[in-house]
Amino acid sequence: MGTTSGAVWGREEQQDFRSRVRGTLLGLALGDALGAPVDGLALDAIQEAHGPEGVADLAPAYGRRGAVTHLTQLTMFSVDGLIRAQVRRDAGAWHPPTDLHRAYLRWAATQRDWGPDERRADDGWLAREEWLYARRDAPRALLLGFADETMGTLEAPKNPGEPGPEAAVRSAPFGLLVGWEPQLVVQLAVECAAQTHGGPAAGLAAGAYAVIVHALARADGLDGAVQKALALLAPRPGHQPVSDALQRALGAVRQGMPSPARVEELAGDGTAESLLAAAVYCALVGEDVRHGLCLAVNQSGPSAAAGALAGGLLGALHGETALPPSWLAELEGRPTLLVLADDFAMEMTQGPALHGPAVSAPGWLARYPRGA
Repeated sequence: MGTTSGAVWGREEQQDFRSRVRGTLLGLALGDALGAPVDGLALDAIQEAHGPEGVADLAPAYGRRGAVTHLTQLTMFSVDGLIRAQVRRDAGAWHPPTDLHRAYLRWAATQRDWGPDERRADDGWLAREEWLYARRDAPRALLLGFADETMGTLEAPKNPGEPGPEAAVRSAPFGLLVGWEPQLVVQLAVECAAQTHGGPAAGLAAGAYAVIVHALARADGLDGAVQKALALLAPRPGHQPVSDALQRALGAVRQGMPSPARVEELAGDGTAESLLAAAVYCALVGEDVRHGLCLAVNQSGPSAAAGALAGGLLGALHGETALPPSWLAELEGRPTLLVLADDFAMEMTQGPALHGPAVSAPGWLARYPRGA
């Protein structure tokens, strides 16, 4: 698989990339937090609770405004796993799906344990963040997929047939591997989806989402990014449900003013490909980030996942400065997300200065150990 380690980055390129990394992670978390209070509620129930326009601002969930769900938690561990994969490569170990799986097992420990275990020296800094030990309604597919140390693979996936969107959401950081070839980004997302979501469409939706983010992180427009994803999906067996869903999203843009009914129609039964379509549509037609996210969560399906998917797209497209400041001010875990985003951007642009045959920054290797 490809790597960014040989790239030479100018200062402006580094600043733009860091803004898009921050935008992707913070945007995803904001969409998650916006949708969390109404996740799974029917649209009429949302409107009854929040007024005819539905959710238009952060609302309490899990005892506070701005709370995130398991979707943001796992996405953060995706970033951690990607950095660790780069660091471990120095030792001649290079199999990113395995590093991602180890990261997800660290997340699974947060759902079982009361708090960080100082005896696990190789856990790194993220697993020592106490706020991540909050249990946020992780679905059965995730808990079962990471219940033991056996890694699901394309040949032997965990939860065969599982159609949900969770694997797609946590694939957003794969799209930030801007030095990789797009087809390798798709492949990584598909392979990692098999660790919890064995349904073919769920895996390909994860691949499509990752490669759309990948194009956006390289400063493409959203329509062009979706076209690239469609071209990369076309040769893959079983792509039709995902390709059809993305085509429906593009077609819906030309069907008049955006409405909750149109988002509901695209979101359909809440499968990964349907929610991806709804998120793409909301990102395309949203007047700004706030409007796009509100469109995504005001529907009867999994609002948190739809919001997270749309937020990742909008953040990658516009960068962090386009995100609503008043929402960021209340976002749970924002300091952690910012540190993680900046660490990822630094690793991807300046990794050789942090670790390698001739260089070893002890502080970096303490944060991202080469061990498990």
